[in-house]
Amino acid sequence: MTDAFAVDILLLLEGTYPYVKGGVSSWVHEIIRGMPQFRFGIVFLGSRESDYAGWRYELPTNVAFVQSHFLFDAVSTPPKLPCRRDRGPSPTIEAALREFHEKLQTACPDIPSSRQLADPASPVGHGMFLDSDSAWQYLTERYETSALAESFVDYFWTVRNLHAPLWILGQIAAKVPPARLFFSPSTGYAGLLGAMCSQQGNAPYVLMEHGIYTRERRIDMMKAEWIRDHRNFLQTDQGEISHLRSLWVQFFETASRQSYSKANPVISLFDRARRQQIADGADEARTRIIPNGVEIERFRGLRRALDAPVPQVMALIGRVVPIKDIKNFIRAAAIAGQKLPHLQAWIIGPTEEDPPYADECRELVQSLGLENIVQFLGFRRVEDVLPGIGVNVLSSVSEGLPLSVLEGFAAGIPAVTTDVGACREMLEGSGRDDDVSGVAGGVAGLADPDGLASHIVSLLSDPQRYREAVETAIARVEKRYDRLTMLATFERIFREAMD
Repeated sequence: MTDAFAVDILLLLEGTYPYVKGGVSSWVHEIIRGMPQFRFGIVFLGSRESDYAGWRYELPTNVAFVQSHFLFDAVSTPPKLPCRRDRGPSPTIEAALREFHEKLQTACPDIPSSRQLADPASPVGHGMFLDSDSAWQYLTERYETSALAESFVDYFWTVRNLHAPLWILGQIAAKVPPARLFFSPSTGYAGLLGAMCSQQGNAPYVLMEHGIYTRERRIDMMKAEWIRDHRNFLQTDQGEISHLRSLWVQFFETASRQSYSKANPVISLFDRARRQQIADGADEARTRIIPNGVEIERFRGLRRALDAPVPQVMALIGRVVPIKDIKNFIRAAAIAGQKLPHLQAWIIGPTEEDPPYADECRELVQSLGLENIVQFLGFRRVEDVLPGIGVNVLSSVSEGLPLSVLEGFAAGIPAVTTDVGACREMLEGSGRDDDVSGVAGGVAGLADPDGLASHIVSLLSDPQRYREAVETAIARVEKRYDRLTMLATFERIFREAMD
């Protein structure tokens, strides 16, 4: 389909494919592999190069190129302005910075172009932001207006660090190859890049969110220990976040608004996520819902006979990171193990993304005396592990429409999940006419190991309930979450946008 264009679809990917296994990366791989009629390019945005161990996927032949950019590597810092005259106070520069900041916050469509951001001589260039007296004056004014309770040093570096990727994204957008369509599966930095690329290239931009990026970053910022909070315990309102944390959250909210303002359509996986996008600034008329889909035939052969023994194994398939709340899973295993003496608990997923958190999880296993029950198996092919699983468990604090649950359904394995994303709809049904009735497992509250354990014990000790859950899981995934239906819908959207 390409002619003068380098690719048909340029994928803008943040922290996922092809460097990270599972989750959104698996979905992206399936989209590329399932659409050989399109030629894809990839622009990967990562934190630091040292955070990744290279590509984790063998790329399909319809991927024309991959560009990798690491937003927080020191080499991204621009050279200092050459002399005092170039960085002296200027009403013009200060006004340009102020206008740029205000337009970003309001998702104004005419923000500076990527070329303006990439130009070192521009009033809104990175060098001016870092070294000019005008930027210093604007920053100190903002500090005195809204952040006096914080340390100025912490405020200064927070503002510098959170804004720095803007100019890097501007440089990337100014150099991306021509494409018929830009597509990102998240807002955040990738979504902001999509908005910039679309603005400069006059090519359409399609956005999809698997989870709600802003919500997930809010959770990350609340837990981040590298953000200082100078309030003592008595000064801390648990419903309030510190100003420095709120600056990061506001930045990601801004990035989402910019993405929503330029993208059409804005896609989500389920209706609750669509309504959140609208609340966060998306135009309702542009929103669409497209559920995830899995390759049913790939898993059909893994199904057990309904009268076959059920493995006394609860398993979590996912990355060992805080947002998956692996500790919740471990505590549920401790509780369920008291009722099921032969229970095993498998944690199946990579541990490299957050080694300190993985160490904390291992320490929790030891402190609870669960070394003979809980196993960390690392990354495995799902086809190799699913036959040994009795219940597929998801203990996350945030999700979209998790593929691991759908893959388990396709293999005839019921699930127990927290009440996040589309999980309740997947397990209990949507109530719509195009759905099947029945319950495919159990849903517990967030951070509720007793609730998770109760459903796990019930399923693994009640053959009748287990059989009904298996039948519902298979019927639902075949009717509502088929990969071919998902691919056909995306192909139609891509062609409509490109035409």
